Amino acid sequence: NVRLLAMDIDGVLTDGRIWLDLQGNELKTFHVHDGQGIAMAHQAGLRTAWISGRASAAVRRRATELGVTWVYENVKAKVPAIRDIMQQAQEPASAVAYIGDDLIDVPVFHTVGLSIAVASAPPDVRAQAAWVTRSAGGAGAVREVIDLILRLQGRWDAVVQELFGTDC
Repeated sequence: NVRLLAMDIDGVLTDGRIWLDLQGNELKTFHVHDGQGIAMAHQAGLRTAWISGRASAAVRRRATELGVTWVYENVKAKVPAIRDIMQQAQEPASAVAYIGDDLIDVPVFHTVGLSIAVASAPPDVRAQAAWVTRSAGGAGAVREVIDLILRLQGRWDAVVQELFGTDC
């Protein structure tokens, strides 16, 4: 039933570490498997949104590369952001999944239809999620979620065939 996949960035798409260069620029690493998963989600017709408490040029660049529809940065309260995204997408909460990793994400867990915590999230956060990934944030957790959603929706085979011309 998921048609919109939203997620935090730091600690979900990244390992949560923040690197600063000598000029004060923020550097982040993103796992290529997560990027491929997002491309697969888009191929299947899912829309994606990123919501972060921080702002980063690296995030904006990666979001543009991947075609993420909504990117919200410097967000201090994520529930208004997810509600705004759901309204723009014209999707009910039941059609929205959210991946988070920290306490700021827990209120969103109670707002969407499917709440997911990454394996590296603190225990109190994992306890609030409907599902906990096996993979840590920044280590393919987003791909894990997307693969499972596509398989459960019966879209996996078609997406793999369309994107890669093969069966898995």
